[in-house]
Amino acid sequence: MKVEFHSGVPDKLEHACRLLRKAQASGARVVVAGEPAQLDRLDVTLWTFDALAFVPHVRLRGGADPGPTALRTAVWLSDAPADCAWRDVLVNLGPGMVDGWQDFGRVIEVVQQGDAERGPARQRWRTYGAHPGVELVHHALGTAP
Repeated sequence: MKVEFHSGVPDKLEHACRLLRKAQASGARVVVAGEPAQLDRLDVTLWTFDALAFVPHVRLRGGADPGPTALRTAVWLSDAPADCAWRDVLVNLGPGMVDGWQDFGRVIEVVQQGDAERGPARQRWRTYGAHPGVELVHHALGTAP
């Protein structure tokens, strides 16, 4: 399993939108995890970030039945990723480990610039690295503050 860290990201939501647009173009099914308010902001941002392209997505709240529309949609913004129907790609925008991350084929951690996110991200790196079969990849995208 590959776990990628995209660190030094200037704008976490904008970066997530670009990742999701790329994933959609490749046909991947993606679950995005994060704090509920953050996922709500991402939901709005996905509608407005590119006037020429739309990333179809659904916002799923923990414990909610996804329904048939969600099952036809490749991008899920979910409070409870471990309950999601597929396990292709997990994008984590939150500060902690995501329950059930081991069940996904690939994990992408998005880490915004600044000390507030750097420390928790380093801890997640160590936690992932302690699991056999995890390949860690680091993409430094921004300049360190």
